[in-house]
Amino acid sequence: MLIDSHCHLDRVDLAPYGQDLGGLLQACAAVGVRRMLCVGIDLEAYPAMRRLVDPYSEIDVTVGVHPNEREGEDPSLERLLELAADPRVVAIGETGLDYYRLEHGDPAVQQARFRTHIAAARACGKPLIIHTRDARTDTLRLLREEDAAAVGGVLHCFSEDWPTARAGLDLGFYVSFSGIVTFKSADALREVARQVPLDRLLIETDAPYLAPAPHRGKPNAPTYLPLIAACVAEVRGMTVEHLSAVIAENYQRLFARDAWRSGAV
Repeated sequence: MLIDSHCHLDRVDLAPYGQDLGGLLQACAAVGVRRMLCVGIDLEAYPAMRRLVDPYSEIDVTVGVHPNEREGEDPSLERLLELAADPRVVAIGETGLDYYRLEHGDPAVQQARFRTHIAAARACGKPLIIHTRDARTDTLRLLREEDAAAVGGVLHCFSEDWPTARAGLDLGFYVSFSGIVTFKSADALREVARQVPLDRLLIETDAPYLAPAPHRGKPNAPTYLPLIAACVAEVRGMTVEHLSAVIAENYQRLFARDAWRSGAV
């Protein structure tokens, strides 16, 4: 069983699947992808996303506001905790820092929002989904200052170097690799994927973004997860079946989904 540990199903083009999420899930199951984490990036779209996935027990969800979101509701601690009380919510995020498109060179708003998400995760005891781009130093600093190690989480769509991965691992975080790891120019990232301890490794599509090779530049979907799994398995010198089993254990451990592990859902 393959698990997509980070995707945005409410943003995936459903036209090839009869405009139906159920059709997409059938296509996913056909290639071995049987569980996925649908990640929230703003509070305005969250209710519709939650309704979309509600009939499908194989989909977990998160709640949070992406650092690049500049419009809409800025989440308070109370609001995040209210939404996180939903048992289908297994993590807080996507949150973090992204200085790539930082307006006016002032990171204070992103940092304050990030601190709020970490506080919410600690208060509800759920892990964090971390986005970081061009902000590794501040991301790691805030994780340390706010004691994010108390809940842990995942450095999603990892594209940094080994020292950054090592620092995240030292804080108790998992490291997740997206389609970027399949890109021809990603030799250094594949080396990081080789070094991450097996019990801290996850994979994801980040669909509909960052489709893996040979589909780079096209819309992404969780059906492409096997391409990422094959790449990471090859780098690590193991079978896809072994990698899939390990990742399923890692996912269950991080997000505490004993019910699906036992076959109850």
